[in-house]
Amino acid sequence: MTMHADQHSEHVAWGEILTREAAVPLVLVSLGIWLHAADSLLLATMIPQILADIGGDRFVAWTIATYEIGSIVAGACAAIATMRAGIRNVMTCCAVVFALGCAASMMATNMPVLLAGRVLQGLGGGGLTAMTFISIAILFSSRHQARVMAVISALWGASAFMGPLIGAFFVEYFTWRWGFGFFLVQALILALWIWFTPGISQGRNMDNAPTLPLKRLILLVAGTTMIASAGIEVSFPQTPLLILGAFTLLLLFLRQDARSGDNRMLPANAFHLRDRAGAALLMWFAMAAGVMGLMSYGPVLLASLHGVEPIVVGYILAGASFGWTVSAIVVSGSPERLDRFWITLGLALVACSVTGMYFAAPAGPVWLIAGLTWLEGVGFGSAYTFIQRRLISITPENEQARVTGAMPTVARFGYAVGAATCGIMANAAGFSLEASPEILQTVARYVFAGSLPFIALGLWAMRGFVRG
Repeated sequence: MTMHADQHSEHVAWGEILTREAAVPLVLVSLGIWLHAADSLLLATMIPQILADIGGDRFVAWTIATYEIGSIVAGACAAIATMRAGIRNVMTCCAVVFALGCAASMMATNMPVLLAGRVLQGLGGGGLTAMTFISIAILFSSRHQARVMAVISALWGASAFMGPLIGAFFVEYFTWRWGFGFFLVQALILALWIWFTPGISQGRNMDNAPTLPLKRLILLVAGTTMIASAGIEVSFPQTPLLILGAFTLLLLFLRQDARSGDNRMLPANAFHLRDRAGAALLMWFAMAAGVMGLMSYGPVLLASLHGVEPIVVGYILAGASFGWTVSAIVVSGSPERLDRFWITLGLALVACSVTGMYFAAPAGPVWLIAGLTWLEGVGFGSAYTFIQRRLISITPENEQARVTGAMPTVARFGYAVGAATCGIMANAAGFSLEASPEILQTVARYVFAGSLPFIALGLWAMRGFVRG
């Protein structure tokens, strides 16, 4: 009887976080997640029309890489900025920066202005996401945090699903510029709401704030930018030298970070195959990089090569998020002893999806491309929960927060590197909007061929992660 009473006392009803006191901060953090998750995929269905209006064919991959670079920088700085300036100031600043990025992209008449806007959107959106997870621990009691995380997780999936559809809607019925305007208005509302909402912490604790890892951030950003730069004009020896320089800078970043003690951005032995947690980070980076072919060049190829309307492209891309959400719900109750099975099966499905795209993207049919996109989402949804659970179980307690916190950063780094690699492959194949169908078919094969080495590396690293 006592045990039953204790269990009942631990139950938290949904009504507890829907009270006026809890609902206001819940809506605030939810709006931050919504802006970042939806906007990160907004451009996917708008990019064909954007290229037709302002040009910049060779910078397709940059529209993704610059956004992710901004997100990485913001995520790395958010905790330190909060300790120095407080939640209200930092979240308001992030929302304003995001709004400025939307305004720049909305008014862009050439690709460099659009890319500058994407950097600002990445900084603002990445900062809002990081601030969401920081503020959950401050704005909500420990009793309510699990329910809040459930809301955030569901909203993330819904936002990722809606992003491409919103972009397609504005292209189809209005203009791509108003797609950015739609998010500009929301960001300004969020900034004003945060600033004038009572109860948002402004506390400062500068004495305990760690040092901003400025040197390591410069190495990371410079290395990723050099990879993206290698794809603008593909030539010898320029492209190989830029790639070599990029990897040199990234290796210097890892070396510097490993020597930074408690101020590390990544856990010890990050990307080391002999360490299971290190292998997991390498696996997650590689798989994230390996699936960027569809997100970076899929919309353009679907529109130019297969004549697919923007709204249909939106539904195809949204299928990945839908598959992720559904599969995650279906397998969520699996016992821990099956973690290795679900991780292996899930990532194998992702590998099958990317491999299938090598054949389907150039020749179709469109229904097969849509099915492979859905399969990718199912694979990630089947594996992700159990990757996180296994990571926690194999990691020492003093490293758990750093390891699990590194997963989103590593994924965004993978997205940036993967998109940049797709840019190199596409431009090497002669990509342009005016290219013939034969050249566009070659572009499709090159893009997904360039993704396969990342997938192979991810599966190899997975073996190290699931062993034992």
